[in-house]
Amino acid sequence: MTRGPAKQFDPAEAVDQAMNVFWAKGYVGAGLNELLDAMGISRKSLYDTYGSKRGLFLQALDHYVEEFVGRVIKTLESDGSPLKNVRKAFEQLDAPRNKSFSNGCLIGVTMGQFRSDEPEIAEAIRKHLQAIEDAYYRTLKRALKAGELNPKANPRDLARMLTATSQGLTMRRRIDENPAKSRSIIRATMALLDALGPSPSS
Repeated sequence: MTRGPAKQFDPAEAVDQAMNVFWAKGYVGAGLNELLDAMGISRKSLYDTYGSKRGLFLQALDHYVEEFVGRVIKTLESDGSPLKNVRKAFEQLDAPRNKSFSNGCLIGVTMGQFRSDEPEIAEAIRKHLQAIEDAYYRTLKRALKAGELNPKANPRDLARMLTATSQGLTMRRRIDENPAKSRSIIRATMALLDALGPSPSS
C-alpha cells in the first residue's frame, strides 16, 4: 500500500492560525472559509487532518492552554513569594496580546457559547479550568506554608475564587477600553488575599 502525498503545510502552524480566529470570534463566529483562509489550507486538508471544525477547535483550544495559560501557571509556580506570584499572574492575564484590543480568554469565550449539553467541549473546558484552579491551589498552599496566609484560610475555596475572578478579568478586557478598571480588580483581589494574612497573634 503506497502512502498518499505528504502534507504541504505545517499542521501545528495551521492550528496556531486557527486559534487566533477562534480566540477573536469564538467557535460559533468562526466561519469555515475564514478558518481556511487563515490556515492557508483547503477544506479537504482540514477534514483529512483534523476531522472536523470541532476537532480543529479542540486542538486549537489545547494549543491556547499550552501556549498562554501555561505561561500563567509557570508564573504561579515560580520561586519567591507565592502571593506576589499571584499578582504577577493577574497582571500577565491583564496584558492584552494586541495593544489596540484584547481577545480576552479563549476558555471564557468558549464558555459563553457552550453549555454542559455539549459534553465533548464542556469536558475540555472543565479540564482546563481545573488545571488553572489546581495551579492557584498549589500556590496558595505554599503561601500558607510560608506564613503569607492565615492558617484558617481555605486554599481550595480561594483557588476557585481566583479562577473565576481571572476569567472575569480577561473577558472584561474584550470590551473595556479603560485599563484602570482592570487594575482596580487586581488591587481588590490582592487586598482580599492580604486581609487573609496571618493575624498579629499567630
